[in-house]
Amino acid sequence: MAFAVYFILWWLAFFSVLPMGAQSLHEADEAGPPGIERGAPRVPKLRLKAALATGIAAILWLGVAWAVSADIFRVRG
Repeated sequence: MAFAVYFILWWLAFFSVLPMGAQSLHEADEAGPPGIERGAPRVPKLRLKAALATGIAAILWLGVAWAVSADIFRVRG
């Protein structure tokens, strides 16, 4: 159960940070290599964004774990 909550929080955090700092080839007025869509990000920085999402999800998960352990959500019968 805890892994499922972390997994969902990680994806939410990842999709939240994904557009941060992204600049398309079109915005940069670059042609780019052949076969690459001009709307694609120039430098996606996916490893940095995944690491950032991991940290954000960990902090959020700790908050959720604390709330469940403090019985704020009344998840236990």
